[in-house]
Amino acid sequence: MKVEMWADVICPWCGLGDHRLKAALERFEHAGEVEVIHRSYQLDPSAPAGVVRPVREMLAAKMGLGQAQITAMTGSVEKLAHSEGLDPYIVGDNQVGSTAATHEFLAHATAQGLHTEAWELAFRAYFGAARSVFTVDDLVTLGEEIGLDAAATRQALTEHRYQRQVADEAGRAQRLGATGVPFVVIDDRFGVTGAQETGTMLAVLRQAWEAA
Repeated sequence: MKVEMWADVICPWCGLGDHRLKAALERFEHAGEVEVIHRSYQLDPSAPAGVVRPVREMLAAKMGLGQAQITAMTGSVEKLAHSEGLDPYIVGDNQVGSTAATHEFLAHATAQGLHTEAWELAFRAYFGAARSVFTVDDLVTLGEEIGLDAAATRQALTEHRYQRQVADEAGRAQRLGATGVPFVVIDDRFGVTGAQETGTMLAVLRQAWEAA
């Protein structure tokens, strides 16, 4: 059974949704026969490259929120993540920027056979340690941590070797009806929108298995 999950690594609900999917698979009776594939989807494809700013600044400008409102909103996600075993899970005191290069890095890692390792590291680095995942230097360093050759990673990113692939993956999600992420599709038949609770994901996995 194939499970595809579209996500952006700076999307707090995507990190939580990824965690919940893993938790559901731990309880799924046929987990050994499930292939999980992450797909790229930028939350803000218009974000300018090289411009990184605090989450609080972005939310204030985009949504017109005051600092108390931002603290409440981001804090609620952090508390929810912590209650499910993601600790730390840094949302409000993080940075945001263009993830175009980030997704190209993930595609490069996938091409080198390190798909799961790269996605897990990107989520963990960003939400677990508030590390920057936006620049070529950042991504080369991340790649080295999972065994990728630094020079090859830098070349792939500076050449934008995977730019078209990243755009195609987002385009496919939109054709399937996605308006945001996380967005999960099972065997091209069952769609799940949002970071559904673990029990809900488990029920969908079982339904899809029975329908296969």
